[in-house]
Amino acid sequence: MSNDPPVTALVIRAANGDQRAWDALVERYAPLIWSICCRYQLDGADADDVGQAVWLQFLDHLSELREPSALASWLATTTRRECSRARRAAQRSHAAGRVLDAESLPEAQTPTAEQELLAAERDAALREAFTQLPRCCQQLLVLLIGDQPLSHAQISAQLGIPAVSIGPRHDCCLGRLRRDPAIAALLDPDTAAMGTELQYRQ
Repeated sequence: MSNDPPVTALVIRAANGDQRAWDALVERYAPLIWSICCRYQLDGADADDVGQAVWLQFLDHLSELREPSALASWLATTTRRECSRARRAAQRSHAAGRVLDAESLPEAQTPTAEQELLAAERDAALREAFTQLPRCCQQLLVLLIGDQPLSHAQISAQLGIPAVSIGPRHDCCLGRLRRDPAIAALLDPDTAAMGTELQYRQ
């Protein structure tokens, strides 16, 4: 985030044994590693193994990192490599199953480390902002954007609110979500499309 210490400073401090700097790096980049594991469709145990392997490698090479500002790219590359190994191991264990290797995707479809980090930060900010909404807003948004969204009549019966008020309430809840400081910091002309993810289906 914009108020975080520069990555270079954190890397230098972590290399000098500063545990708080190390924790800050893990907190900042764990969503990036997790998002790549998700794209490779790893299960929870495999994703945890990949994350541990990536952080161990980073720890081993911490003092050798020549360009700390390129840490996101290094972590993304290392994570993809570890994910590929995990997928190959899974394929060998389940030879009958055929799974899509993300590395076989055309280069144009492979997000850059910066894109992946931004997406991970958006997701984390969105989840955090959602938890700060009033319970009534959380309930309404969940019902409207679920895999099987309910009709206004069903939502009205379930929440005990007039059906005609659902649209205005939805807009009000989204407005509160967008005004959350973390979301406001991320919303710009290039990222405003994130809001469309919360638009309910008619």
